[in-house]
Amino acid sequence: MTLAIADKIKQLQAKIPKAPAISSGKLIRGVGLTLEAVGCQVPVGGRCLVQTSHGQIEAEVVGFSGDVTYLMPTQSVKGIVPGSRVQPLSHENGLAVGDELLGRVIDANGEPLDGKGPIKCKQKASLTPPPINPLTRKPVNQPLDVGVRAINTILTVGKGQRMGLFAGSGVGKSVLMGMMTRGTTADVVVVGLIGERGREVKEFIQDILTAEEREKAVVVAAPADTSPLMRLKGCEAAVTIAEYFRDQGKDVLLLVDSLTRYAMAQREIALAIGEPPATKGYPPSVFAKLPALVERAGNGTEQQGSITAFYTVLTEGDDLQDPIADAARAILDGHIVLSRRLAESGHYPAIDIEASISRVMPQVVTEEHLLQARNIKQVYSNYQQNKDLISIGAYARGTDNRIDLSIAAEPAINAFLQQKMGQVISFEQCVESMGTLSGGLNAASAHGQNAQQPR
Repeated sequence: MTLAIADKIKQLQAKIPKAPAISSGKLIRGVGLTLEAVGCQVPVGGRCLVQTSHGQIEAEVVGFSGDVTYLMPTQSVKGIVPGSRVQPLSHENGLAVGDELLGRVIDANGEPLDGKGPIKCKQKASLTPPPINPLTRKPVNQPLDVGVRAINTILTVGKGQRMGLFAGSGVGKSVLMGMMTRGTTADVVVVGLIGERGREVKEFIQDILTAEEREKAVVVAAPADTSPLMRLKGCEAAVTIAEYFRDQGKDVLLLVDSLTRYAMAQREIALAIGEPPATKGYPPSVFAKLPALVERAGNGTEQQGSITAFYTVLTEGDDLQDPIADAARAILDGHIVLSRRLAESGHYPAIDIEASISRVMPQVVTEEHLLQARNIKQVYSNYQQNKDLISIGAYARGTDNRIDLSIAAEPAINAFLQQKMGQVISFEQCVESMGTLSGGLNAASAHGQNAQQPR
């Protein structure tokens, strides 16, 4: 009886297909950012350990050509020689996620950077999940309070909206992100600091975020001195963490600084493995990855929460026609433009409400709110269009009632749009002050029209 059972087990074992052995390969070339290996069968996105004279470094497969596999190291390449051993890793790649991440600062691999000890998360999530069926998403129909008056009133953001923050260097992007982190009513804030200076990472965490705000925030940092692969993974890690909390039914505010650095990291990798450049040196894969990343944010199903995302976009030389800026505008639900002219005049936050727009604002605010915002924007725009004539004294008061109104209202509108860095203004307070300002503009306009009528 025992022998019969043993024979039966052997027969069943023989029918089970054996997994192919994972064979190691060797390096044959190392140029620039990439390593080339032969002899190892690893899919794109798989990871390997490369033996060096100083130990081992991790690398990821980013492409192949014939029998040659292209690897991108996750850290600086030291001690690599021709023929270095390349050992594929068989375990599944994923990011550890969980509530334990709240209040922590991590790198692109989920390893802590804050010195508070290891992070023990029980779940793992893929950095590249399958796309969501758009018909299962909740509509964007509720406003999200970000604590910034100019955004809450003139550029109202909805829960699940994806916004771009367009600006050149040094006009207050990081400060505005800190203001939104401090003032938002979202349950969780996920901040991705991608490709920024290391100094700015520490300043953002210690100076801009208070201890209370850090408790509901997760910061993913991949500074400029990390490899392009880590910058790419850092951005995807921030989105993956935001997706986890959204799936738990929470409203998440995702701040990515910056989308341009993400695109530049993909450009470095693509050019290194031989992909031809297209628009201003950016390969086609860059413009394929941007919408794939952005579309991961937004609302979940009826049982899930939302991800309201702000992506900063660097405009080189304040050029809004930059390829990345142009592509981002097309795939986002609105854009906020920060003006260098306003920043240089001491107007903070330096939001140019003329050049900015929130595409879902009509779906998340009342008709009265929309009319008041439009009224303020029109008066502000009228002043800006005639500013040169007014400055040189070429305009005579009384010629046009609308211009007279814009001149009189300009100080009040500028004061309304400005806000101190540490000041948090609730959505209700913003709407109330906007109603007061708009009512004053209507009264002044009616008075001016009556004064111009012949008696």
